[in-house]
Amino acid sequence: MAFANRVTQLLGVDIPILQAPMGFIAKPTLVAAVSEAGAMGLVPGSLGIDEVRADVRRTRELTDKPFGVNLPLAFVKDPAIVDMIVEEGIRFVTTSSGSPTAHTPRLKEAGLTVFHVVPSLRGARKAIEAGVDGLVVEGSEGAGFKAPREVSSMVLLPLVASQVGVPVIAAGGIADGRSMAAAFALGAEGVQMGTRMVATRESPVHDAMKNAVVAADETATMLIGKHTGKQVRVLRTEATAPFELAVEGDPFALLGDIQKLYRDGDLDAGLAQLGQVAGRIEQIEPVAEIIRRTVAEFEDTCASLARRHLAG
Repeated sequence: MAFANRVTQLLGVDIPILQAPMGFIAKPTLVAAVSEAGAMGLVPGSLGIDEVRADVRRTRELTDKPFGVNLPLAFVKDPAIVDMIVEEGIRFVTTSSGSPTAHTPRLKEAGLTVFHVVPSLRGARKAIEAGVDGLVVEGSEGAGFKAPREVSSMVLLPLVASQVGVPVIAAGGIADGRSMAAAFALGAEGVQMGTRMVATRESPVHDAMKNAVVAADETATMLIGKHTGKQVRVLRTEATAPFELAVEGDPFALLGDIQKLYRDGDLDAGLAQLGQVAGRIEQIEPVAEIIRRTVAEFEDTCASLARRHLAG
């Protein structure tokens, strides 16, 4: 099936699926595989300007299809990364974890398309005022750092979509064509997959991390760090479990050992950031197969709903 909506038009892709820009996970092999499949791969901009530049160039060697970069604003140490992105010819950027006013004017002046990640209607309105082209609306069931107040995609997505005029991409809980169809029914014109992309052949993380995704059930993740003023959704492990109901301590100290987790497969060495949708992922597969099946299932779901549930 062929998609034709504002997301595909703005991003120049065939399929309105984004791969989440996961630091240390979304490396060139994974990003390029997503773009080669007709979707939008995203290079994470959290790893420092030199590494991001190298990842952009390596990704370009692997694919001639469009891909973008994410700027996690709270973690950007060198503002010159914006100039580097422009100089490298990137045409699409998502911004997150900070004020959308920080770099949107510069990016827009350079002719880039900018989507901002938002966890609330208030955040969506601020991003619109800043001049972004679209939004990534992220529910609290997704992996990683979250807003202090939780809102699931089932509530947040239709709320934001009904209040803004820009295209919306849904993030949090997306793993297949059925969840993609549900997001579109709620007002999205695209979806972003994170945890689903961790458990792929092209993902560079240790097999222990991939197998943990497959083994997880729907209750295997939790939000920790609420007492610190920020919270993050992670896999429940021996190292993270003590923080589930904690009102003291620093769970983010585990971030310092993240490479032991991703590279060496020690699940207790870091914060394994996975979304609740891990409970729906049953096998490690190639990116192209995941995207192909997602599109086919999306089409079948959309076509069958009326036939199955409406009389006459």
